[in-house]
Amino acid sequence: MKKHTVIGIFAALLVFSLGVSGCACVQGDQGADGKKSADQARPAAQPAGQVPVPANGPLTEDERNTIDIVKRNKSSVVFITNIQLVPTGFFFGEEEKMPRGTGSGFVWDDQGHIVTNYHVIEDGVEFLVSLPNGEQRQAKLVGQEKSKDVAVLKLEGGAGGLFPIKPGSSRDLQVGQKTVAIGNPFGFDYTVTKGIVSALGRKIMGAGNVTIRDMIQTDASINPGNSGGPLLNSAGELIGMNTVIVSPSGASSGVGFAVPVDIIKRIVPEIIKTGHVSRPGLGVTFVADTYARQSRIEGAVIMEVPAGKAADKAGLTGLSQDRFSRRIFVNDVIIGIDKTPVKSYDDLFTALENYKIGDRVTLTVKNNSRNRPVPFTLVRDE
Repeated sequence: MKKHTVIGIFAALLVFSLGVSGCACVQGDQGADGKKSADQARPAAQPAGQVPVPANGPLTEDERNTIDIVKRNKSSVVFITNIQLVPTGFFFGEEEKMPRGTGSGFVWDDQGHIVTNYHVIEDGVEFLVSLPNGEQRQAKLVGQEKSKDVAVLKLEGGAGGLFPIKPGSSRDLQVGQKTVAIGNPFGFDYTVTKGIVSALGRKIMGAGNVTIRDMIQTDASINPGNSGGPLLNSAGELIGMNTVIVSPSGASSGVGFAVPVDIIKRIVPEIIKTGHVSRPGLGVTFVADTYARQSRIEGAVIMEVPAGKAADKAGLTGLSQDRFSRRIFVNDVIIGIDKTPVKSYDDLFTALENYKIGDRVTLTVKNNSRNRPVPFTLVRDE
């Protein structure tokens, strides 16, 4: 029987567009003497049965709550400029530092750690952070977890004048409860939008080409530049980090998604402590799901197995070539871990989140049309 071949390369670019419209206000006509006419000065008659409402009437309970949330969290939100090396000139190797993107972030602790999205800092060599008082400071990258679209920066000069945000919980969220988002949409700093939790448990493809599970969906307006900003509940607590929108135009369509705070609380302390997140894995590399689908292969396709490592000793094998290096053949494909079926690398990555480094598992491995069990002790994934 012929072995599968892996073919194809796929890439996608997301382009945002912005349309801006203006508004002009025109005052009422005046008389020749510069004074308003008697008709203009006379208050407009109220329709029968209606009571005039003062222009500055008392605030509603919901308005007071929103204002309180903003006041308590405004000094916890910052804005981040990603500075990258960009090729310039006609000579090979000439590069210049240039701003290549902006996003939002929030203060995590009194040590000056800032939490934001991985895609906000991706490919950056320097990071400029704008503080609530207008001051700008440099920040250094502490670490990131690409698979969850989370990154941590640390401000130079400490966190004086800033206040760490108060983390809440995303475990007990309910559809319909209030949400408030603070961020930097289209460069307009400290913009506040309000909405509700529209849905829970959403799955969205993240910056690491694996699915981020349990995402919070909200209709609070989220636009480019909001990424990395806080999503808050009515108690002013952090319940998520604004991350992505679903919109054909790149503008808010009332469908935004936030990384749940329970994920953030689990991985940010580890990033701060070690600079990375330790995950259980097999110590091998896998073919991207896009290529596997193109070849109609179901499962996690092993690409390369390092010689002498645990996977090699367990008998796992990666891709191979014919003697002319013209064709690539698939060998081992993981289709299950313990009792959990695996239909893609994304499935395997998600299943491994339920284990720890050192756990003993049984992999179901397919090679050609034959399946075999492979006992394996999970190692630290690189």
